[in-house]
Amino acid sequence: QVHLGESGGGWVQAGGSLRLSCAASGGTFSSGTMGWFRQAAGKEREFVAVFRWSGGGAVYADAVKGRFTISRDSAKNTVTLQMNSLKPEDTAVYYCAATTSRLILSRVRDGEAYDYWGQGTQLTVSS
Repeated sequence: QVHLGESGGGWVQAGGSLRLSCAASGGTFSSGTMGWFRQAAGKEREFVAVFRWSGGGAVYADAVKGRFTISRDSAKNTVTLQMNSLKPEDTAVYYCAATTSRLILSRVRDGEAYDYWGQGTQLTVSS
């Protein structure tokens, strides 16, 4: 059974940095897609960033482009989201998502395309 384990959330002041990690167990995503969505209080879940393995590379939401960097460790079945220059509007619960499919670009932002989800980790950015 696939399990996505998230770590690294917490509290940080605006302008600071944090790193989120997601480790997958019970399955391999070496040909799939793995990344992050977030949901702020009272808002819908939104796409943040994903990594499409097997040559697809990283895809970012416009809101985080230039500030967040997603990377992956194939051997450890892990993706990491380095978040810099954090803003209060980045405050949300961040969810790791994964699918064994290498999603086409037009689908990476669609949460319905992902088969597995983590439990979520809270990020709070204070002004």
